[in-house]
Amino acid sequence: MARVFVYGTLKKGQPNYKHMINTAKGLAKFQGRGRTVEKYPLVIAGKYNIPYMLNIPGTGHHVAGEIYSVDEQMLQFLDEFEGCPDMYQRTLMRIEVVEWEEKGGAGEGVLECFVYSTRTYPPEWVGLPYHDSYDSSGKHGLSYVRRESR
Repeated sequence: MARVFVYGTLKKGQPNYKHMINTAKGLAKFQGRGRTVEKYPLVIAGKYNIPYMLNIPGTGHHVAGEIYSVDEQMLQFLDEFEGCPDMYQRTLMRIEVVEWEEKGGAGEGVLECFVYSTRTYPPEWVGLPYHDSYDSSGKHGLSYVRRESR
């Protein structure tokens, strides 16, 4: 099992969460909530209003999200879903645990988790507003366009 930190449309209550609970795609077990130890810019960009974490450590906010344990099948699905390695790159990042689902265990302190962020983006994205958490129907007014509607 690998640990994955999701901060965008794959979180509970977001448009693509259905994939995290679809066991045909593999297993993903919710572990808890966390946030990046380092600051990163989280922007909503492109014509489909997709959340992107730009891989620029030290800029932006401590980004909030959810921590999952996933099996190899789910990790492969997520790589494909996230367009890895072209659109997003899967890298290890340090995630501070904010709330842990199970008592005891690794729910304290800092964990290394895979995160889908991007090093390849249009330069103007650096000038977009930075968010500390993502909600597809948030105050930003930039509703995510689901894949089936594109």
